[in-house]
Amino acid sequence: LEPEGLGSPNEFAIEWKWDGIRSQIVSREGQIAIWSRGEELITQSFPELSLMAKELDDGTVLDGEILAFAGDQVKPFAELQKRLQRNKVSDKMVRENPVVFLAFDCLQYRGQDLRDRPLSERRKALEQLVAEKNLDSLRASPLIEAPNWLELHALRSESRTRQVEGLMLKRWTSVYQMGRKKGDWWKWKIDPMTLDAVMLYAQAGHGRRANLYTDYTFGLWKDGVLVPFAKAYSGLSNEEIGKLDAWIRKNTLEKFGPVRSVKQAKVFEIAFEGIQKSPRHKAGIAVRFPRILRERVDKKIEDADSLQSAMELLNG
Repeated sequence: LEPEGLGSPNEFAIEWKWDGIRSQIVSREGQIAIWSRGEELITQSFPELSLMAKELDDGTVLDGEILAFAGDQVKPFAELQKRLQRNKVSDKMVRENPVVFLAFDCLQYRGQDLRDRPLSERRKALEQLVAEKNLDSLRASPLIEAPNWLELHALRSESRTRQVEGLMLKRWTSVYQMGRKKGDWWKWKIDPMTLDAVMLYAQAGHGRRANLYTDYTFGLWKDGVLVPFAKAYSGLSNEEIGKLDAWIRKNTLEKFGPVRSVKQAKVFEIAFEGIQKSPRHKAGIAVRFPRILRERVDKKIEDADSLQSAMELLNG
């Protein structure tokens, strides 16, 4: 994305692209529901948000992001995952992992459908609602003001330190659509983090790819040994997958059920959106949305990155 070609920044509502759980809160006919973007009902995972939503007027639908917050600081996405991994959320977990709903759109207000109204009107309704209710766990996503794209470039460069993924640009005149009309809403994300890692294991895929090895585990160096740090199964073309599948079959060392360990010979550039400490993982770290950018045919396995390189990314 080169936003300079979109027109003036004044034509857009500009917000941070938050790293949380995209969701909708629905208050309708006396019932409360919280839906994830994947159309999963997650009401039970966030009892404090369900309680908050009971204060909303009947016939209200808000679109936004669930974020883990400590005071006014956004916490890592892993804090939210702790909620989703449990069937029942305890009072202790609610206290130790507080969340807020950061709303960025109002789709229905007091029974009136606003989806065909311009964003400028929907934003006014949202701000009015948030101000009237004055609820601790409900906030309006703050708008970013800047006189030009150059200044916005500078603000975007602060994304990692702010625990966000970049900026969202939403044209003030846009109506709400499930499939965005190009030019109305833009994700202006920062470039991903990357590490060069060695393929260690391969596993067959699912569905149409069940007869191909498409799921891979990659390792980084630590004290002369390659330690698994991420799994990735996207980023390669069908042609690349076919060639890699043939190589895996010829270079299998051991089989563990559906998993094959392979000859340590191939280096890949792995991209991901975030990194954090994780005592649950052998490497001591976990990465978000790992994917393959390319095979580094120019590198030997000795040239792959180390866990120390990953820790440097973690520490900024």
